[in-house]
Order: sequence, then C-alpha cells, then structure tokens
Amino acid sequence: MKVDELDIDRRVIDLILSKGISEFYPPQADALKQVLEGRNVVLAIPTASGKSLVAYIGILKRVLEGKKALYIVPLRALASEKYDELKEFESLGLKVGKTVGDFDAPDPELQKLDIIVATSERADSLMRHRSDWMYEIGVVVADEVHLINDASRGPTLEVTLVRLRELNPNAQFIALSATIKNSIELADWLHARHIKSDWRPVALKEGVYLDGKIRFTDSTKKEIEFHKDDISSLVCDTVKDGGQILVFVNTRKSSESVAERVAKVLQKSILGDAELAALGELAGRLEGTEEEPTSTGARLADCVRGGTAFHNAGLTDGQRRMVENSFRDRAIKCIVATPTLAAGINLPARRVVVRDTTRYDSNYGNVPIPVMEIKQMCGRAGRPQFDPYGEAVLVARGRSAMTRLMEDYLLGESEAISSKLGTENALRSHILATIATGYAKNREELMTFMDKSFFAHQTDVWTIEGMIDRILEFLEHSDLIAVDFEDFKATMFGKRTSDLYIDPLSAVMMKAAIDRSETVTTNELALLQICSSTPDVYPLYLRKPDMEWVPALAQENSAAFLVDIPVESTEEYDMFLSSLKTASLLQHWMAEVPENRIVDKFGVGPGDVRSRVDSADWMLYSMRELARLFGSPLTGMLNSLVLRVRYGIKEELLPLASLKNIGRKRSRTLYDAGITSISRILETDFRDLDALPGIGPQLAASLKEQARRLA
Repeated sequence: MKVDELDIDRRVIDLILSKGISEFYPPQADALKQVLEGRNVVLAIPTASGKSLVAYIGILKRVLEGKKALYIVPLRALASEKYDELKEFESLGLKVGKTVGDFDAPDPELQKLDIIVATSERADSLMRHRSDWMYEIGVVVADEVHLINDASRGPTLEVTLVRLRELNPNAQFIALSATIKNSIELADWLHARHIKSDWRPVALKEGVYLDGKIRFTDSTKKEIEFHKDDISSLVCDTVKDGGQILVFVNTRKSSESVAERVAKVLQKSILGDAELAALGELAGRLEGTEEEPTSTGARLADCVRGGTAFHNAGLTDGQRRMVENSFRDRAIKCIVATPTLAAGINLPARRVVVRDTTRYDSNYGNVPIPVMEIKQMCGRAGRPQFDPYGEAVLVARGRSAMTRLMEDYLLGESEAISSKLGTENALRSHILATIATGYAKNREELMTFMDKSFFAHQTDVWTIEGMIDRILEFLEHSDLIAVDFEDFKATMFGKRTSDLYIDPLSAVMMKAAIDRSETVTTNELALLQICSSTPDVYPLYLRKPDMEWVPALAQENSAAFLVDIPVESTEEYDMFLSSLKTASLLQHWMAEVPENRIVDKFGVGPGDVRSRVDSADWMLYSMRELARLFGSPLTGMLNSLVLRVRYGIKEELLPLASLKNIGRKRSRTLYDAGITSISRILETDFRDLDALPGIGPQLAASLKEQARRLA
C-alpha cells in the first residue's frame, strides 16, 4: 500500500511522506485496512516492523474526528519515547501530553489534550479518580500488550483494558504485540482482528557462537577473530565493520564487568584517535549529569571512553537516557545490558549477543529464560536504513549447549502468554478499586466484571472464587469495605486507599502503625521502617556485612518501633532487618550523606537509591494522608519526612529544596552561604548568587524569578 492511498486527512499523508516513507510494509498495510475502518486490531509482528506507525495513523484518524486518544505503555522510559514521537503531530494543531507520575491526582489539565501517553498504572489511577475526559476517548493503544504475561505489570494492564472497554464501549482498541504463540487468543478477548506476521524490514540471521565461529540456522558459518575473550571478539568484529552491538547478560554485576573488559579491548585495538577524543568528551558530559559523583557514574564514564556502556537498574534515569541517546547517535558502539532493555525501548543494533539464557530465581536457583524473552532480545538485531541484515547470536559453553540453544531458542517457538491476574497479591488491589469506583456493587457484579478479564477468557472464574471470597473477607475485616446484606461499599478508608494507588495490605499495615503510635514514642527511623516493610516497597537484600550493624540498629531503636521485632533466626526477622536496612539508607539520604558513601555502605547503585527514595516518598505521602484521615498527631511528623525523603535533605533546607533545579547539593550550597530562605534569595545581590558553586548566571536568574513569584 502506498502512503498516498490512505483514507485519511491529507495533512497526515504529507507528514508521513516528509519522513521519507512512501510505502507501507506488508503487515502494516494489512493492519491499516482494519484500523482505518475503525475495527479493533491486535498487531503481532517483529520488532522494527512498524507497529507504532500503524497505531499513530489510527490515533490521528480518530483524533481529527474529534475524539481523544490514550496510548498505554508498560514503562516510563517508553512513555518518554512515544511522547517525543507523537509530539511531531502537534503541527496538525493537536495537543500531546504525557502522564506517568502522581497517582493521587485526576490531573484536570489532561482534559485539554488530544493525545495522552500514560503508563498502565497511571491510566488505572486516572480511572479510579473518575477523570471526566476518559469518557471522551475514541481510541486506545496498548503497546507491548504481551506483557499481560508479566507477573508484576500484567494484572494492572489487564484490568485497565477491562475498565476502559466498560467505560468506552464504542472506543477502538489497537493492541501491539511481539510475535507470540497465542496472539490470536488476545485478539479473541479484545474482539479484534488478528494480524500476525514474521515479516521484517531487515532480515534476521540467528546463530550460536562457539570456539571462534558463529553457526547460523541457515547452515552458513562466520569465523570471528579472537580478541581477549568471546564477548570482546564478537564486539570487535561488529565495530570494526562499522556496526553497533547489544550484549545481554543476566546480572547487573556482569553487565558492568563485561562492559569494562570490552571497553579496554575496543580502546586498545579498534577505535581511532578521533573517535576516542569524541568519546572522552561524551564521558565528561555524562559525569556532569550527576549532581553528586558516584563510583557507578565513574565506572560508566570509564566504559564510555572505550565506546562501551552498561545498562541496568543501578543507573539513574539521566544516565540511562544519555546512554540510550548516545547509542542512537552511534557514538557508543556497544551496550552491555540486563534483559530489561529488551522490553520495548527502540534501540536496534547490527548484532545482538545473548550470553546468558538462564537467570537466578530465589526459589529454584538458575532457571531457563523463556523463549519469548530471548526472541525479544534477538529482535533488536538489524537497524533499518543502516544494515542489510541483523545478526542475533547466542553464546554456547560447549557442543551439547550449542545444540540445545539452537533447538530450544533459535528454532523453537515462543511460549503462549497467560494472565497473571489470578493471584492474591494482584487481585487484592484491583478488587478494592473495582468496588471503590462503583464498577461492582455486590458479589454478582464483581464476578461479572472479573468474567470480562483475559484471565476469565483463558480459565473459568470459578477456579478463583475461593480466593476472591477470602479477599472480600479481608477487605471487610480491615474496614476497607462495608457489607450491607448483599451490597458492597468502600469505606472512607477503602476509598482513600484506592485513590492513593497502594496495596490494601500496605494501608492496613500503616493504619496499624498509626494506631500504635498513640501509645509509643516513635522516631523517624521507625516510620521509615514501616513504609519500607509494605508490599509496595522492595526492601534491600541483606549482605553478610549488614549482619554486623543492622541487628544492633534494631536493638538501639527497639522502643520506638511501631511493630513487634520478630524472633531471631526466622524468615520474618530477616524481612524485618531488610526493611530496617532500607529505612537506614533513607535516613542517610535525608541526613545529606554523599551519595557515593551511601552507594558504598549499602552495596547498591545510584539507581537503587533513587528507586527506594521514590517508593518511600509515595509510601510516606500515603501514610501521611491516612494519618490525616484518622486525625493522628503523626501527620505533622510525616509532613516533614515526605519532603526530606523526596529531596534528601535535613529539615533546615526545606524552604529551599522545592525550588526548580535546586537539589540537595545546591540547596546546601545556598544555605551555607547564608541564603537560608526565599526572602534571602531576593535580598542577595545577583552577582553573589551567580558566583556560588553550581549556580551560575542562568540558574541565578531563575532563582530570582521564582523567589519573586513566591514572595
């Protein structure tokens, strides 16, 4: 199909043509026929085959007819990517926005937008708040919809789609998926046309590397010149030929050590002086993105000097973005990543290497990674407009392993996906929300709602009736819902818990702590421990060195805790210590301990610090809201804690830290210079402000303007 043949506003056609696209790929053409006729569609095609463009055209068709569009993504990083791409359509007079954050706000500003990009969690929270504009949605795009199979993200995506279909029965649903075994089952559930294809714009060669040779599934072979080790050899072979490469390993530690090793080899053997000079400048800029230097940032910068980067959960958002953008700009030649990078971020490379096909599970030890995930990684191979073909290479550690990898992964079929809604943890929150938002007023209506889920499409709902009844009993016993004969109604406590977007069990734990605070003289560490022990926060692992100081910390503060300390040498005791270690990290953060020292003391990366800070910020905010609801004196103490954790500061810096572009380090610089309040900013001479370390003329001008507005 030619772009000129589209049955859509001519301005859209001209915009697509201006990007150098004159003809659609075969699976795009098949899907567009259905999309433009307003039908629901499940499009299951490989990475880089143009799924997003189909969705964008479907969005533009509906939005230009006066409807709103909601684009749902699984990850914040993917939301930013899609938002940037959709912003280009604002030239048509449309307004595009992104919402991924505050779960306790309906955000009426979204009413003014035509296209909204949101994570599934944010979309779910907006429906809990009954945002009026959601009734105006004419098209919903569910990107990476196969992640319904993911135990952590899947249930929310599934329930969100059920609610959206209830809310907007006439809306069009466009679901984008990787090629999975049972995508037709997803299409049946969504009452959608099923478009599935293995067609790719760049051909994919898949093979296994062993003893200096890649053996491809098409029976061809390729000799690889040896450089220090197997991964370095594959990287050097790719970069020497002008390509880029993604290497997937199964642990964060491996991603960093492999990246460091590869960087040294590239620096010494492959990269020229001009490239090394440019990479040196890039490394300097990368170090400059950190408000506080850390050992992780220094290691990353050293890797970048050798044309390589690691990508894992230990990086900050700024570091991750810079690595991804530098790879897209072809400055960084190799990224060594943990598998999370494969989940939807648009980073194609000429060659993809998968070193590890197993990962550690705390219950079962090393277990095989599913075929679907390996295929997702392999699908990143081949950059349209740059490569005639892509290569996906699995690394074998012996002849028998080579045969297994070839048969199980490269010649095998992806697994079928299944709903993960049928677990107590997943159901607890969604059942409360279904009652609190009025989607179900009694057990019969609740079961009817559940019967519309993908879980019910695959399995009879009666198989989890017992679990649903246990959850209803828990919600009633915990005063989250009231039951009047057959009818359910959320209590004030239940409604607030649902609006706060927290696990009902977290709310119950925090309410118990609030009640206990009436008879206990508590402290900030104890409050941080409660928040860190909830199901909504992932506590830090205990290492051997931690057993020397965390139990002692528990003993020192035993009288202040709002829970009983469990018996030693039990699983509950270990969990308590893990939450206490997490609370201690947060306390160090609030005490303005340099980030590098926190990273070293707690054995984490900067990204881990920020993720725990974000989670604790939300839990403390939620606990503050519940304390306010129940009229607890803890409210004032929690008010201060919320802001101190958010900004990582001592109490005296609170008046300064909320200013835009002023973090913990700059607010301390201002305070130590005698600028201790908003009024002092106004009184300080501009030149004195400008001269302070880390301020400069641009920020000084911004501070003066902000201070004038606030005053």
